[in-house]
Formats: sequence, structure tokens, C-alpha cells
Amino acid sequence: MTTTAKTGKMGNAEFHKFFVDELKDIYWAEKHLVTALPKMKKAATSPELAAAFDKHLGETKTHVETLEKVFELLGEKAAAKKCDAMAGILAEASSIIEDTEKDTMIRDCGLILGAQKVEHYEIATYGGLRTLATTMGHKDVAALLQQTLDNEKATDEALTGIAESLVNAGAVAE
Repeated sequence: MTTTAKTGKMGNAEFHKFFVDELKDIYWAEKHLVTALPKMKKAATSPELAAAFDKHLGETKTHVETLEKVFELLGEKAAAKKCDAMAGILAEASSIIEDTEKDTMIRDCGLILGAQKVEHYEIATYGGLRTLATTMGHKDVAALLQQTLDNEKATDEALTGIAESLVNAGAVAE
């Protein structure tokens, strides 16, 4: 494998294709998360959790735009490829809503768990993609992916904070 650090171009076309394919995967995931978060917000019992989902919706829309910028920087068309992992995680989040009673902290506990599964998937993906971009010499792309990675980590920490300060104790008391 060869890289040309000065130009940021990858010498291995298959590796570049793999990288772009993985970008298409997370692009699909983020676009579908944009449709799932309003449902999660609506299902939330606590105003704090609903506000967290609302905040993350805005951030997720920014993630979609950032990925579009990444595609542009790479000279690629922004395209989505079904992400089976995110499809499964979002299906699980929907089943949490169906399987828990409305207006309960138990539902909120489940929603947080589901949302953190999403965050952990995104953290793993963005961390890996950032590393690949760095390996290929795409410093500008790596910087954008790092920004999104930092945001995903902050969202995960915020969800933990809501769980620990409010939701979990409420769920135990129900």
C-alpha cells in the first residue's frame, strides 16, 4: 500500500473504494437516524430526554451535511448504501417503544439504551473512518470525521448523564 502525503491521494484504488463504500454506509445510517430521532423524542417521557433527542436531531442533520462535504472533498458523489447494522439498531429501538408502557421511566431507560447503541456504532465507525482517512493522507477529511466523532462521544456522555441523574432511579421506582 502506498500513499502520497503531498497530494492526499491513495495509491491503492481498492482501499479508496472500500473507504468510500464505508462512507456510503454511515451516510445511510445518519440519514435514517434523522427520521428515527423524532419518533424517539415523541416516545420519551422525561422532558430532558426529549430535549436531548431534539438536540441530537440537529446535530445529526449536520453530520449528514459533513458527510456530503467529505464526499465532495474526495471527488465522489454523495450516495447512501443500506447500513444493515443501523437498520437493526433502529428496528430494536422501535421495538423498545412497542414493548414498553407509554409515559414511563422504564421506556426512557430503554430509549437511552437504544440511543447509546446507536452512538457506540457511530463512534466505532467514525473512529475507524478517521483513521483510514489519515492513513490515506486525507487530512481535511480526517479533521471533519474527527469533529463528528467528538460530537458522537459528547452525545453518548449526555445520554449517560440523563440516565444516571434522572431516568434510571425513576425506572427502579416504578
